[in-house]
Amino acid sequence: MTHKMIPVASPLAQYRAVSAAIQSALSRVLENGYYVLGPEVETFEREFAYYIGAAHCLGVGSGTDALVIALKACGVQPGDEVITVSMTAVATVAAIEIAGAVPVFVDIDPLTRCMNPALIEAQITGRTRAIIPVHLYGQPASMYEICAISKKHGLAVIEDCAQAHGAMIGDRRVGTFGDIAAFSFYPTKNLGAIGDGGAVVTSSSEIAEKCRLLRQYGWKERYVSEIPGMNTRLDELQAAILRVKLARLDDDNAARRAIAAAYTDAINSLMMCPPSSVPGTIPVMHLYVVECLHERSFIVKKLAESGIATAVHYPQPVHLQPAYLGRCRGGESLPVTEGITGRILSLPMYPELIQQQIDRICAALRF
Repeated sequence: MTHKMIPVASPLAQYRAVSAAIQSALSRVLENGYYVLGPEVETFEREFAYYIGAAHCLGVGSGTDALVIALKACGVQPGDEVITVSMTAVATVAAIEIAGAVPVFVDIDPLTRCMNPALIEAQITGRTRAIIPVHLYGQPASMYEICAISKKHGLAVIEDCAQAHGAMIGDRRVGTFGDIAAFSFYPTKNLGAIGDGGAVVTSSSEIAEKCRLLRQYGWKERYVSEIPGMNTRLDELQAAILRVKLARLDDDNAARRAIAAAYTDAINSLMMCPPSSVPGTIPVMHLYVVECLHERSFIVKKLAESGIATAVHYPQPVHLQPAYLGRCRGGESLPVTEGITGRILSLPMYPELIQQQIDRICAALRF
């Protein structure tokens, strides 16, 4: 029997689930005559800040821009060093370099697959200005430990929350632990636009004001630049779409966790290892990433034969990619990062998966 392939992610399925509400929102924007940084953006910024539990949210053009704005707002200057991880989307590292700073890598914790706090202090120098922990795959990083180190050394903490909208440590959402947080609204994210978009979130009025200036040419008064800035604005159409999806984000995240639990129960432990359950955290399962205990290509082939697509997030850590090879400090000693990339495999994960699809995936995981 030939099955229709189940994709790893499906923004189209999410659109179809809320298409009537999105069409209504788009019509509202098209009719009101405001298309950039208007009432939809302002309302979304208030709603998202409230959801995260922060005082301020500023919409920008992408998650990468959000990181660049955050770095500059925290005073990171060209030549400064920023500590982060190589086990991340390249956007994290690209943003550091766009801001003129130097990426410095530390290895990951094999349990969380996020930054290992125990390794940070060994990489701090007189040029270090900030730390960017990444909440990878929707799993929160160890923020209490990271923030304690940053406070000890006077460093800014910029949370990369691109994959972790709504994730929690205890009763606090990620994005509220550091000085500022950067979010992406790329279409496949837990909270995804239909196009690009991003935001910075902070509870510092001073940092928020710097972000406001930076995102639009440094303007306080229109056409008069107080500081050098850039053009990175969330548009009204995307903000209206995000408002529709934000209203169902917690339900969607709960559906992702339920699907993840079904996968974990079904996995053949001789073939693969499920993601760890980290005490004290509530992940949002942006991706469900197993570690293959058998040859990965064999597992990919077997799942494909059952009509199940897979992906690798990410096939090479940043420090081993051609653009960065041998160029970033810390890349010479990342054994956990380098070991895991040959084993990881992402399974289909999105809240619109129907029970029949989930059952088929679970059956295939028992091979």
